[in-house]
Amino acid sequence: MYISGQSLIVILFVGLVAGWLAGKVVRGSGFGIIGDIVIGIAGAFVASFLFPKLGIHIGAGLVPEIIFSAIGAIILLLVVRLVRGGGRL
Repeated sequence: MYISGQSLIVILFVGLVAGWLAGKVVRGSGFGIIGDIVIGIAGAFVASFLFPKLGIHIGAGLVPEIIFSAIGAIILLLVVRLVRGGGRL
């Protein structure tokens, strides 16, 4: 698999925006720019695994991908907060 420089920039941008949105929704202080990118990209993986199993499809393009990734990142942050915070949301 080959990822071009442009694809890598798009992946990082989507991850950053999704991680930032998830941090704002979950009311966290964020994990910094690198942490937000990682959470956003991990959220995209969570959403890409979970949504098709539930039959949810939101379309193609940059904006739906950011929404898709942000929802996955929110789910991921809620799970992390449950595990780390002893069950408190």
